[in-house]
Amino acid sequence: MSEALNLANNPMLLEVENLAVEFDTYGGVVKAVRGVDFSVEEGKTLAIVGESGCGKSVSVQSMMGLIHMPPGRITSGSARLRGEEVLGRNELNGKEIRGAEISMIFQDPMTSLNPTMTIGDQIAEPLQVHRGLSYRQAFGEAINLLEMSKIPEAAKRAKQFPFEFSGGMLQRAMIAMAISCKPSILIADEPTTALDVTIQAQILDLMQDLQKETGMAIILITHDLGVVARMADEVAVMYAGKIVEHGTVDDVFYRSAHPYTLGLRAAMPNNDPARQHELKPIEGSPPDLFAPPKGCGYCARCPFAMEVCDKHHPQDYFLGDHHFSCCWLHHSDSPTKPEELYFKENS
Repeated sequence: MSEALNLANNPMLLEVENLAVEFDTYGGVVKAVRGVDFSVEEGKTLAIVGESGCGKSVSVQSMMGLIHMPPGRITSGSARLRGEEVLGRNELNGKEIRGAEISMIFQDPMTSLNPTMTIGDQIAEPLQVHRGLSYRQAFGEAINLLEMSKIPEAAKRAKQFPFEFSGGMLQRAMIAMAISCKPSILIADEPTTALDVTIQAQILDLMQDLQKETGMAIILITHDLGVVARMADEVAVMYAGKIVEHGTVDDVFYRSAHPYTLGLRAAMPNNDPARQHELKPIEGSPPDLFAPPKGCGYCARCPFAMEVCDKHHPQDYFLGDHHFSCCWLHHSDSPTKPEELYFKENS
């Protein structure tokens, strides 16, 4: 089969398989990402969910070449953009991958922007580097991007410095910079952190509007399930460097199939008076990734743990076309059945 035909039959824009990333530290080797698989279609949003330290950011930064090597290293895996490998490469078909094909909104815009440069100059810079525009052309396009990001008086604001912007406006400026080169994939790493609820909603609406206009895919990294419910088409739940559940947003919210997902949902506040209850935190701590457990990484914190969970890592059990859970509870010999999980969660 020809390569062109193979790509035509593959609807996925990005496919990541068996990605593993390690870091050398004074205390030993940290196995931050331990065999991660995910994919995203053009124009769709994939949310990667999990608590801090589970490997969400490292997974996507490794694709963009943002991992310092050393101390970091990619020990295995593949990341294919439109069928072509991007791991370890700076360019793809004559275009730079970072900034032009894949762009990223970082967690804290105040520390991600240069305090000595105006906002307009910082947005214009990637346009000069990646698209070859003159400074005058790039600055004019920067003003248009700020207007697209719904910043009032964009021409005036483009000449201001980051300290003159509010938190919400800084995040909008970061989005304008990220979409300036019309990337195929936008990675949003906790894009609403430290913003109040009203501004959060505006930022999320802006991202969805821009996605509809440009057709870009979005990879949303977050621990906020409310943001996931609002934005995502598919969800990957990550824990201890592995994806433990993956499915559509309806699968993950209404047919949760992994105890960790159930734990995350139980820890969410609920506005429904009939279902309000005391928040249930997940007891315990994530495993030490200097020496990852042989079995399931969630075993020590799982209320449904069995003897096999500690000794053997579970396989992925497929519960639907796009829905799988990496949990021994779905094995045919498990004494606890998935229906009982749902019952206990809702009781």
